[in-house]
Amino acid sequence: MSTTAGTAVRAQEKEETDRSGDLGGGIPRWVLVIAVVVAWVALWSVFRGQDTLVLRGRDSTPLHDDLTGFRDAVLASRDTNPVIGLTTAIAEGFRNVFDFLQRLVSVPAFPRPVPQVGWLGVTALAAWVALAVANWRISLLVTGTFLAYGLLGFWSDSIDLLLVTGLAVFVTVLIGMPLAVAVGTSRRAKAVITPVLDAMQTMPTFVYLIPVVLFFGIGVSGAVVCTLVYALPPLIRIGGYGISAVSTTTIEATDSTGQTSWQRLLKVQLPMARKTIIVGLNQTTMAALSMAIIASYVNGPGLGKPVLQGLIRNDVGSSLVPGLLIVLTAIMLDRTTTAASERADLAARGHGLTGRTRQVLLAVVAVVALVCVYLSRTVLDLAEFPETGWGTSLANGLDSFVGSVVGALDGPGEVFKNAVTYGLLNPMQSLLAESPWWLAALAIALVAAALGGLRALLPAVVCLAGIWFFDLWNDAMVTLNMVLVATILVMLIAIVFGVWMARSHRVDVTLRPLLDAGQTIPAFVYLIPVLALFGSTRFTAIVAALVYAAPAAIKLVADGVKAVPETTLEASRSTGTTSWQEITQVQLPMARGSLVLAANQGLLYVLAMVVIGGLVGAGALGYDVVLGFSRSEEWGKGAAAGLTIVLLGIMLDRIGQRAAARTGEGVKVPLRRPSSAVAG
Repeated sequence: MSTTAGTAVRAQEKEETDRSGDLGGGIPRWVLVIAVVVAWVALWSVFRGQDTLVLRGRDSTPLHDDLTGFRDAVLASRDTNPVIGLTTAIAEGFRNVFDFLQRLVSVPAFPRPVPQVGWLGVTALAAWVALAVANWRISLLVTGTFLAYGLLGFWSDSIDLLLVTGLAVFVTVLIGMPLAVAVGTSRRAKAVITPVLDAMQTMPTFVYLIPVVLFFGIGVSGAVVCTLVYALPPLIRIGGYGISAVSTTTIEATDSTGQTSWQRLLKVQLPMARKTIIVGLNQTTMAALSMAIIASYVNGPGLGKPVLQGLIRNDVGSSLVPGLLIVLTAIMLDRTTTAASERADLAARGHGLTGRTRQVLLAVVAVVALVCVYLSRTVLDLAEFPETGWGTSLANGLDSFVGSVVGALDGPGEVFKNAVTYGLLNPMQSLLAESPWWLAALAIALVAAALGGLRALLPAVVCLAGIWFFDLWNDAMVTLNMVLVATILVMLIAIVFGVWMARSHRVDVTLRPLLDAGQTIPAFVYLIPVLALFGSTRFTAIVAALVYAAPAAIKLVADGVKAVPETTLEASRSTGTTSWQEITQVQLPMARGSLVLAANQGLLYVLAMVVIGGLVGAGALGYDVVLGFSRSEEWGKGAAAGLTIVLLGIMLDRIGQRAAARTGEGVKVPLRRPSSAVAG
């Protein structure tokens, strides 16, 4: 390495050390972590198997029984408890609105044997809306997507999915925009709201179902509420950021004209933050759609039901077809909202149809759409999509294709599975789960202190105390092990592909759209092919989490490596360094902040798959949550498991954020960036 390049890296390291306030008196953090792990292994060899707090099978503790008793008391007080009365009324309102919309466009509106508006009218109206808010290309995409719903035999389920998503997004906007305004205009409101959003985004989606079902019941009301809770944080975060990012110069200029704060908000801040707010709406819509399959666990309508039924039967083909329609829907909504956010700017620069030409085109298409609506109300064949059998044929073809792929990958897949299981999974689980609880807690706290200092140590201690309190310590350690193993694999993949993308423009252009598309796919869809390959095991959950988390981590690593100054690279090349030396001695060291941030986000993405993994043999906390959800007598244990997952997530998030901040890259990245618009 050249003197200039080496000096740059050493200067960065010195600056980070000075800023970080290491508890080890300037000792590098990786040395402290290794020292803690070595001491931990030494003590583990002495105390192994003692005080591990194992809770066998379906055993429960008095705390779990008390939580179940709380659930029973809430249910018994439905007629007298005002809170239950309110949530019941809200649930009934959601059901009534959804039933009206469903009879309007997706199911027979008795005594009519078909909906009020048939498939032709719905497709034509959707195409016109896409043309009005975006452009003709998006209109064609929407038309093709709606035709795919019918041709593949899932018209009603697909429209129901759009209705639930639309209803949840509508309510999200009603609740989220006032909160986004508060976050964007008030530091005090931001300080109060942000920790709540952190907890909501750290909490795995399945955990929402336990309290939602208790207060809102199952069916469409439960589906809308759990979707609403999951989709709310992105709109508040991104919308609030857009409002707060309006330049102070502009705000001061409006103040000089005597405008009130309300006028300033309506006439200046919201219009200038419009594009950012629409980006927030984009991510909120993607988040709502990603709940499609999970909502089916509370009898939510939509495409999640056939996906879930196929998974239960282990029928890969029949679950992949609706899964692909969910992906197609995600792409359609992502591209539509993205194009809508860009249309005004493009029109201002003279791109696309504008002015009278656009108005005439919209009017003509509106007339055609109204004619299609009329025909769909009067002609039976244009109201109910005809059976084609294409869905069954595609399912059979996909089943055969997946079977062939599984057969071809069976040998290498088994080798990879054994290598990860015996090389990482089993040893780490033995250390975490077979250590006395006090030893594991002490070691984790010391690792947190080494990586993130006191500001990581304090939340780690609080979260560890909470995990111990909820009486599922051993299951928490098993879950933590799977999360850490999956994150290690994510980072290995992220470093390889991220560096490759950063060093090759052609690779970046090729892979980035694939990564963007990967982030639009709901988490459950990843489970289908992985389940076919590895069966129902904990390794299946790890691989599914790995695939789900990799796109975000790869892009973060690529962007971090790409940000290394070109002058530094040229200085190192002038001394004759090889490509390997340039990567390992210059680019990766100078991109350490991005690497830590990628690891943090990888952890959170992996943690989001914990409960889903519990459905396919992962066990531990994921299984406890599913058990508590499916069996009323286990509700308390499931609730404790859900809270334990939340505490694990908060602890890992805080450690990762503080570690990233101490390497100069402490930027908060919202959990689950599902769309290219946001990732860009």
